[in-house]
Parts: sequence; structure tokens; C-alpha cells
Amino acid sequence: MRQIISISRRIIVDQSGSVINIALLILILLTLLGITFVELSSTDIKVAGNDRTMKMAFYAAEAARSYVAATPSLYGPGNITVTQPKSFPLVTDTTFIDASLDSSKQSFSGTVQYIGRKDPPRGSGYPADKFKAHWYKMTCNGDGPRRANSDVEAGFYRIGF
Repeated sequence: MRQIISISRRIIVDQSGSVINIALLILILLTLLGITFVELSSTDIKVAGNDRTMKMAFYAAEAARSYVAATPSLYGPGNITVTQPKSFPLVTDTTFIDASLDSSKQSFSGTVQYIGRKDPPRGSGYPADKFKAHWYKMTCNGDGPRRANSDVEAGFYRIGF
């Protein structure tokens, strides 16, 4: 009987140290879980930052498209040579660029190339026997922060002249 009591006392005494071990194990697991969440959140922040810079570059390229639409000298009678594309932005048009972009972080450039003269597209409302369409291809390059770059290529036409 005395043996059973002494054995049970030893088990109870030995188990009192196990509470500290279990608490330490839980603390280690929670620390590892916290480190994992910190790493995941920092990765998400980097992804969001990269997405932002790519969007800024894309919007700069879109601003270049608007610049072409606002600058008829790029697609007017002065640009009807098939071999020579016109580059932009024009040095004299700083007001458009300053209003469209955060000039310290974004910029754009590109070319407008004359493709040729064809009949107007069907459904345009212009009869083919009276009007001709001058077709152009514009390539717009947008630059954003951290060397982000986006290119937009589009075709358009102009009726007449």
C-alpha cells in the first residue's frame, strides 16, 4: 500500500513540471503562427505595391492615348507618309502632361504611324464613294515608379482631307 502511495506521489510531482512544458510548447506554436502571419502580410504589401506601380504605368500609357486624341498634328495632313512615324510628346505641350500625370513619378511617350488610305469601315455612316479613311497605328509607352512600364497599342482612323 505504501508503495502505491509513493508511486502516485511521484507521478503527481512529475506532472507538475509538465504544465510548464505544455505552456512553453503552446507559446512556441503561437510565436511561429505570428511569424507566419507577419511574413504573409509583408508579402501582401509588396504585391499591392507592385500592383499600384503597374497601374500607374498603365494610366500613363492611357494618358498618352488621350494626348494623341488632343493633338491633331500627330494624325492630320502632316502625317500621311507611310514610312515615317511621328513621335510624341511634343516639347511645346507641357500643360497637358503636367495636368495628366504626377510628373515626378510618371511619364509617357510613343509614336503615331500612318498605315494607309482605305475605304471607311462599314457602319461608320460615311459613303465609300465620297470619303476615304486614313488609318493610323499608335504605340503608347507609360513609365511609372520603380521602373514600371506599360505599352498600349491601338489603331484608329480619320475620315476626310
